[in-house]
Amino acid sequence: MELAKRLEKIPPYLFAEIDRKEVQLVSQGVDIINLAKGDPDRPALDRIVQTMHDAIDTASNHCYPPYQGIQQFRESAARWMKHRFGIGDLDPNSEIISSIGSKEAIHNIFLAFVEGGDNTLIPDPGYPVYRTSTIFVGGEPYAMPLKSENNFLPDLSSIPEEIAHKSKLLWVNYPNNPTGAIATLEFFEELVTFCKEYDILLCHDHAYSEIAYDNYKPPSVLQVAGAKDIAIEFHSLSKSYNMAGWRIGFVAGNAKAIGALKQVKSNIDSGVFRAIQVSAIAAFSSSEEELKSVSSVYQSRREILVQGLRSLGWSIEAPKATLYFWVPVPQGYSSTEFVTLLLDKCGIIVAPGIGYGESGEGFFRIALTLPEERIQEALQRMHDAGIRYA
Repeated sequence: MELAKRLEKIPPYLFAEIDRKEVQLVSQGVDIINLAKGDPDRPALDRIVQTMHDAIDTASNHCYPPYQGIQQFRESAARWMKHRFGIGDLDPNSEIISSIGSKEAIHNIFLAFVEGGDNTLIPDPGYPVYRTSTIFVGGEPYAMPLKSENNFLPDLSSIPEEIAHKSKLLWVNYPNNPTGAIATLEFFEELVTFCKEYDILLCHDHAYSEIAYDNYKPPSVLQVAGAKDIAIEFHSLSKSYNMAGWRIGFVAGNAKAIGALKQVKSNIDSGVFRAIQVSAIAAFSSSEEELKSVSSVYQSRREILVQGLRSLGWSIEAPKATLYFWVPVPQGYSSTEFVTLLLDKCGIIVAPGIGYGESGEGFFRIALTLPEERIQEALQRMHDAGIRYA
């Protein structure tokens, strides 16, 4: 049988390859410390889990849900956006739609807007799905380099006019994966102005909106005046509420884009299990103390990692948000070579920067998704192996 030609253009998904290597080494008896994946290692809050138990016992939750999500979920998401960001004018019937986590909705918005020959503007380094989804639908990804000297923000002035005019989507993600960078409302205002000028749908992947430290509160692009004219925002409960495997999120913003997403979804999937949506409603009502109990775990791990890396020679600042450290590789190594060195000498898996795009070369990503003692052990293994940043 012959596979579709498009698959020849798609590299193996970064974390699928990491999983394969880990399984292979574990089968050989290697004690692997996997600091590559941004997969929460702690369960959802007890109250959310109990709500799920009760919702499963309710017979009416076992039928097909509405494609756009049950009314109560969409209304709850709208209330959450008002409470969290002060955005009080979102219509739950036309400006919010449920999603099977963020990844599904991210891919489906490409199906709704991008055709052969269209450009998409994607961050580099960035979440690999932005690039692969562009290729799947026959578009051409145009990389916006994220450079340390620009605080890992794209330089909109460097985008050629002809590319901007051919672009259908512009993607940003702040707090950022993989760099951990943050953005201001002023930068979001620049994005909205740029996308209005060129009639580009602005897509903000806000998966890490609630994983922030030192009293920092990441803003929403929809807080910008007029943003709903041109922007949508993707929210996920995966990281904020330790619900990664539950696959639940929502998209909010421009009504035309939300309607297009609904049209695609109604032909591809059958919505999110009602019981999970009911559980997500319980998550949205979490108190500040409950949310801090989630992020404080990562903050403690962050302090251990930043001190440990500094002791090994890295001059590095603690990120203000996300689950990630974006760390430069020592001189003389590519990101792939250094990641391989860590694996071979220390049994540590981290993600190579090149896996997130060409501008990711020279860095590797560490995730704060293992207990403190495993992070400390990883740092000790690096020390014992003589691995330092010089």
